[in-house]
Amino acid sequence: MDLGIKEKVVVVMASSKGLGKATALEFAKEGATVIISSRSQQSLDATAAEIKEASGNQQVFSHVCDVSKEQDIQEIFQFVVNQFGRIDVLINNTGGPKAGGFDAVEDADWYKAFDQNLLSYIRTSRTVLPYMKKQQFGRIINISSSSTKEVIDGLILSNTFRAGMVGFSKTLAREVAKDNILVNTVGPGRFGTDRVAELDQIAADKQGVPIEQIIQKSKANIPAGRYGDPEEFAKVVVFLASAANSYLTGQSLVIEGGSLKAL
Repeated sequence: MDLGIKEKVVVVMASSKGLGKATALEFAKEGATVIISSRSQQSLDATAAEIKEASGNQQVFSHVCDVSKEQDIQEIFQFVVNQFGRIDVLINNTGGPKAGGFDAVEDADWYKAFDQNLLSYIRTSRTVLPYMKKQQFGRIINISSSSTKEVIDGLILSNTFRAGMVGFSKTLAREVAKDNILVNTVGPGRFGTDRVAELDQIAADKQGVPIEQIIQKSKANIPAGRYGDPEEFAKVVVFLASAANSYLTGQSLVIEGGSLKAL
């Protein structure tokens, strides 16, 4: 299948590691021009070099961006437009917010999670849409969480703002479909990332058990019997963002190995 991605300009936010990095790599393998971002230039340099070597694609560029800062968002997309003249695909991604239940988070935590995990997606989308409308082509994929389908205990901030992200994405998808711009949300279940390792360690510390016990219990609740490989997640994102997907929009998908019981 020709995904129609070769030479498309793809921006992947928060992509120096984890699912963002895996997604950037898959786009690079398909021949896209890929721009990665994170808050650390050192991390970006290392990741860009790794993606170039693994994909054989030298069209991998980087730009520092703290997604919670509006000025940073404006600067990265101005860089992309100045360098390449277009923006075809936007992959919105951020690190997860602070873990904890209602009593563990304060107003400052709520504001920070809003800025990072919802407002940043709104700002990036607002910035790229004029270019996508002019092109009459665009794909926006918002990386969320499995909590959009089934809340996760002890993650009240994620449960709240990821749900808001789905509402935003669905509404935006309906407004821009006429311009051949498709907007979808993709939520990961448990994948082999630093974020999942962090959450497993928090659970182990709270319960006073070895982290291996937490991992074993988590895997037992996944019909596939394992944590996902980030590459498996990235392949779905690449398809949704490609020209091969010409009609699916406004959807909230979860990739989780069958672990959720919700319909």
